Amino acid sequence: MTIEERLENMEREMGRIKRRNRLLLGATVLIVGSLIAPKVFEAMAVRAQAQGEKTAKQVRARSFILEDENGKVRAVLAVTKDGAGLSLSDENGKTRAVLAAFKDGPGLSMSDENGLYRGAFTVLKEGPSLSLLDENGKTRVQLAEFKVAPRISVHDENGMWRAVLTVLKDGPGLSLSDETGKSRVSLAAFKDAPSLALTDKNGKVIWSTLE
Repeated sequence: MTIEERLENMEREMGRIKRRNRLLLGATVLIVGSLIAPKVFEAMAVRAQAQGEKTAKQVRARSFILEDENGKVRAVLAVTKDGAGLSLSDENGKTRAVLAAFKDGPGLSMSDENGLYRGAFTVLKEGPSLSLLDENGKTRVQLAEFKVAPRISVHDENGMWRAVLTVLKDGPGLSLSDETGKSRVSLAAFKDAPSLALTDKNGKVIWSTLE
């Protein structure tokens, strides 16, 4: 499972936490309200007195929910089975940003007004990467700094790699691929000399400056 997929799972889990806590909040208000109403002012007086004597240093919980003045959930901080996460929503209840810390690395995702992923930044063991997605959820641009080499890739509407720019130990290189993902043009600037190679649909070199 990729970290982008884990971010999606985290968002869904955050949504379940929102709905569950909204129901629990309503039930709690009805049940607990009748029990504590007579003691509200007494409790406020005790808290005010205790505040001057001792300040709480820790608050422990599995989740926190923040609502706006209209009662809309705008932020959820929670710990799920996949890791710890913070979800931020707009005034329409659409999740717009998710920050998560998974076992194999942290991730930050951003969504548009329809709640669709449009950008994700992750830091894995291999290195950091930034992905930009279109309105159909397909990765169109990816910037990565891996141990092997930094890389910028551009993808088509099907998510297929069509252009990759990278810098290897021997020098920078540019690869252009067809709709099936097969490299058809390779341009490189090696230390000795630049090179250009053209290949057919079967991957056979049909022309090269190295020949």
